[in-house]
Amino acid sequence: MTHWINTPDALRARISRLPASIGLDTEFIRERTYWPQLALVQIALSPAEDDILLVDPLAAGMAEALVPLLTDTRVLKLMHSPSEDLVAFQHTCGTLPAPLFDTQAAAALCGMGAGLSYQKLVVSVTGIELSKGETRSDWLRRPLSDAQLAYAADDVRHLHAAHTALQAKLDALQRSSWLEEDCARQLSNASENEGERWPHLGLRSAQFLDAPSQRRLLRLLRWREAQARSSDRPRSWILDNELAVTLARQNPADRYGLNTLLDAAPKSPRSLRDALWQALSTPLSDEQDAPLVRGEERDKKQLRALQDAVAGVAATLAIPEGTLASRRLLEGLQDGNGWTGQLAGWRQQVLQPHLAPLLSS
Repeated sequence: MTHWINTPDALRARISRLPASIGLDTEFIRERTYWPQLALVQIALSPAEDDILLVDPLAAGMAEALVPLLTDTRVLKLMHSPSEDLVAFQHTCGTLPAPLFDTQAAAALCGMGAGLSYQKLVVSVTGIELSKGETRSDWLRRPLSDAQLAYAADDVRHLHAAHTALQAKLDALQRSSWLEEDCARQLSNASENEGERWPHLGLRSAQFLDAPSQRRLLRLLRWREAQARSSDRPRSWILDNELAVTLARQNPADRYGLNTLLDAAPKSPRSLRDALWQALSTPLSDEQDAPLVRGEERDKKQLRALQDAVAGVAATLAIPEGTLASRRLLEGLQDGNGWTGQLAGWRQQVLQPHLAPLLSS
């Protein structure tokens, strides 16, 4: 049995006495907006079947009523791959669920594979097969169907069982502190939520641009991010990646040249052409500090050696290579970014003895 909660008073009554941990999940819509529209919050107060709350965040005052629960540091929040859920909570409630136990990250550290889905995790822990029938459902409609409610409840029903099994494995492997560190970083990143400083590094096509073109691309992507946030529209609706790279490469000499390029592109932001010209033609104060996508200039032999070393360490630890260090993180080490961000902490302790000699050579 689940409980539909559509008033703040009903929520407060249910959470007046909280357990040491709760299962937590959300349903949101993000097809036509930049910010996820929080449509449902699922809370499993305990492993018991009748202890699941389905909270309607569209109800007046509900976002504020959720805040004490989310911020109660005595209550561990069990979530599965929560990165977008965190953005939804931060935008809607102005806060984040902390402390956090990410069952997907925990599964990876336990050697169960990278990016393990919730359905596969539940099968592994409980043997129960979950339905995927409402994955792409309209969660903003009211009333929600019985199928939607059942699907939403299942998304938190087994989080306590998963937590119990994963915590035991983490303790046995002496990796509980690794997960705590990774979850704290997730929360920190979500709280800042200012977007990437160097978004051009995420575009593979940027490697074919020279340095001035990469800096122009950086200007456009930063402008796009600001426009998407302020207008609450998807980034691609403001300026798609292909057109951004084309504008950065061709660097129109004047507004006439810009208009010619925009008129030739079916999805160009014609209504924003003045702002787009301003962004393209105005240097950023820090763009000379921007790392460049090096492409063919990169020492590929060294990168391969770094990847092989990571693979060796990952095999010894029985965890996925990507969980330990992605290619992009290794490229950052090559570029002299140092052991920062995700590579700090336990990953540095594990990897630095193996990678430092390769980097120095």
